[in-house]
Amino acid sequence: MKRQSVTVIGAGVAGLCCALELSLRGASVDVVERGQALGDGCCSWQAGGMLAPWCERATTEAVVAERGAPSIDWWARHFPGTVRKGSLVVAQPRDAADLTRFAQRTERYEWADADRIAALEPDLAGRFRRALFFPDEAHLEPRLALAALVERLADQGVEIRYGVEMSPDEAPGDLVVDCRGFAARDALPDLRGVRGEMVVVRSRDVSLTRPIRMLHPRIPLYIVPRGDGRFMIGATMVESEQRGPVTLRSTVELLNAAYALHPSFGEAEIVELGADLRPTFPDNLPRVERHGRIVRANGLYRHGFLLAPALAREVAGIILESTDTLEMADADIRQR
Repeated sequence: MKRQSVTVIGAGVAGLCCALELSLRGASVDVVERGQALGDGCCSWQAGGMLAPWCERATTEAVVAERGAPSIDWWARHFPGTVRKGSLVVAQPRDAADLTRFAQRTERYEWADADRIAALEPDLAGRFRRALFFPDEAHLEPRLALAALVERLADQGVEIRYGVEMSPDEAPGDLVVDCRGFAARDALPDLRGVRGEMVVVRSRDVSLTRPIRMLHPRIPLYIVPRGDGRFMIGATMVESEQRGPVTLRSTVELLNAAYALHPSFGEAEIVELGADLRPTFPDNLPRVERHGRIVRANGLYRHGFLLAPALAREVAGIILESTDTLEMADADIRQR
């Protein structure tokens, strides 16, 4: 059986997952990335890293949870740093109705009273009366996870060439996987950018072990622990295709929301501010399309790490199954 040669363009989470899935299934893979290093100009570098299919189910289509749930096991296999401690969703007493509505739109959760909240996260003791605990969810540190995928690919003999600008039409190989993200708008005109902004802080006074989502009428907040007292704070989804630094308004809103979760965040040190564009289709769902030898995989929106493994499996299926079909057809012709 002929070993397919595949060029993957883009070394964000989508491209690396596709490259690994193809390589593990026997394809000969080459990866090119226009950035000068891992994470350079890549929206995956600014991601939250929450593997939270059932939390996301409350605000997205059911297919996101269905396709995202198996990703927890996928990441656990390929990145030992995957943390499986669940997610906690809280709300201030005045916003209790929002918590009930959130629960009505999802599943795989447990109601937690004040004592259970304190047992799960001692630093939140006495701050919330009720919460939703999603025990089967997980999270990871995106930058460490991307580096782990690069190491896995190296073990497979897959090279990543940085600083290479390449058009899918001109790429070598039997097939090409276009994972350029928002840069692929030249081929996907309905792709749009949704701006996301985040803050990383370090606090010596707050300790959390799992992602916390705080429902708020204006700024729903999530805080993801990064270890060593660091926390990634995010929430924003701005319909804007403007790149650039985080705005003052977003910074203030994110930090105010974190302060509302726990006042000790008021003394935290700001370690990093970041923003980038998430590639998104009109329905906010990812898409895989094949045009000749080019397979375009894009539109992960805010679900990059959650849905990238499913996207990669779909890409590998399209490429390798079509190869098997062609080879069987060739063998049938030869037999005749």
